[in-house]
Amino acid sequence: MTNVAVVYYSSTGNVHQLAAAAAEAAAKAGAEVRLRQVAELAPQEAIAANPAWAEHRAATADVAEATLADLEWADVLLFGTPTRFGLPAAQLKQFIDTTGGLWFQGKLVNKVVSSFTSTSQAHGGQESTVLALNNTFYHWGAIIVPPGYADQVQFAPTNGNPYGASSVSQNQASAVGEENIGAVQFQARRAVEVATALKRGFEAA
Repeated sequence: MTNVAVVYYSSTGNVHQLAAAAAEAAAKAGAEVRLRQVAELAPQEAIAANPAWAEHRAATADVAEATLADLEWADVLLFGTPTRFGLPAAQLKQFIDTTGGLWFQGKLVNKVVSSFTSTSQAHGGQESTVLALNNTFYHWGAIIVPPGYADQVQFAPTNGNPYGASSVSQNQASAVGEENIGAVQFQARRAVEVATALKRGFEAA
């Protein structure tokens, strides 16, 4: 069986929606799945000042926190993050910055990885956020599997991002559309399929 870890950060729920959809699609594709959120770094007073943020934190309190053991366990790593000035959110980046030990031991080599994001505006840095995450994966020796234009859902009006599934929130909480859900589900299935094929190939070699 192929193991999938969906690791994400979400403040008001949009990336969480994408992550949950990716996890569901991976499970339906036959994978064993762990849905994990990274630790929150923002001060409680900042969260409390934004009702949507506070509500989402409370609603997802039961989602386990990501650990390095989840990364080591997984064959597929799906990372989700909102965009912060065209870069991944600090919360996800901080978690990634703790992977030095796994990297040094070569335990992230040949992991299949793929990323997705959400921005408030259509040109808010979706591609640059995914590309910034890819810089880490090159160092890991991981195998980046983007969605490309390998499925018709990628040609839907609100998709078309070959780098990784993305949504536009217009600063609304939990505003992910059905086409965005379809795109991230395809991305997850594609990653599982590629990882499963690679796993079989490596085992047969």
